[in-house]
Amino acid sequence: MAYLPDVNVEYVRTLMSLYKANPRDWRKYAKFDPHRYTRNLIDNGNGSFNLIALCWGEGHGSSIHSHSDSHCFMKVLQGNIKEALFEWPTDGTESEMKKKGDYQWKENEVTYINDSMGLHRVENPSTSERAVTLHLYSPPFDLCSCFDQRTSRKTSSRVTFWSIYGDRTPYSKWCDTTHNLMNKQVSGTYSLTSIDETQSEEESSKHEAVQVSDTQ
Repeated sequence: MAYLPDVNVEYVRTLMSLYKANPRDWRKYAKFDPHRYTRNLIDNGNGSFNLIALCWGEGHGSSIHSHSDSHCFMKVLQGNIKEALFEWPTDGTESEMKKKGDYQWKENEVTYINDSMGLHRVENPSTSERAVTLHLYSPPFDLCSCFDQRTSRKTSSRVTFWSIYGDRTPYSKWCDTTHNLMNKQVSGTYSLTSIDETQSEEESSKHEAVQVSDTQ
């Protein structure tokens, strides 16, 4: 593990816990895709953190992944979320990953993870309800490691934003926009659409964002 920046974890957890989810506050950032969860940038924290709304359609989930030596705070804004925690695999071996535990998080609950605690997978277990989570990553990152649960095989994945500050990021501009934003953050002192995002420009143009209903 590399150096983990000094952050008062309990203080940040308390601040996030004190906030009571109100759709009016985050509706403009809650954008869904019918095929995968989305990551929508709310604030880049002047390069010191990323505040992101993750939107999970029915049954959507992430791969098992690391957090690139960053602090990761997650608060449920809407719905219910399932988190599976895994141990880091042993280098040089191909075997099924060892699960440390399963957790359920409800609206307004907050959890935390960093790489010293293990790896995790996050998903919306509901087949009829969508979910929204608020994530704070410090420091920001644009690469992480993803793992195959059956073999422990690791791949490096670039993470991108489905939207930035409430505006859709066209597929053709995802890489350049995210790369430029990350460079500005790094030079000033990361994601993500989904970690596994491999969407063609033609496919992207067919899927419009669906915002949270004004009646919520």
